[in-house]
Amino acid sequence: MRIVILGCGRVGARLANRLHAQGHQVAIIDKSPDAFSRLSPEFGGEAILGTGIDGEVLEQAGIEQADVFITVTEDDNINIMASQMAQLIYRVKKVITRIYDPAREKVFRELGLTTVCPTEMTAKLLRDKLVGAAPATTPAARGGR
Repeated sequence: MRIVILGCGRVGARLANRLHAQGHQVAIIDKSPDAFSRLSPEFGGEAILGTGIDGEVLEQAGIEQADVFITVTEDDNINIMASQMAQLIYRVKKVITRIYDPAREKVFRELGLTTVCPTEMTAKLLRDKLVGAAPATTPAARGGR
């Protein structure tokens, strides 16, 4: 599968490394050359320097042949705009975008983007850990006598 990832931060680099190790063709885009140092020495995909809302950069990364386009920059606006370009201009079959703002994530999900909102996911995980980790109050409840 041909996968283009926008954003080579911790998440993007980790994702690119894993997908490449699984045998996928991966191109990753970032505007900072230092970001590519997060890629493992075994990464054999393409590292493209540029911004993900520049059509030439997207085309250099192979978006026209991409099966999947994933955005994981720190900027919701860039993620949304690049995802819409991939979906509407380049007709990429599967587009997934990270959006931190829960209200905006809901709007763009309703407009047809496949979204991930780490803000909501983290809040839910923390709440679940809090509820699921209620301390035992008696020795018997703690497994004692």
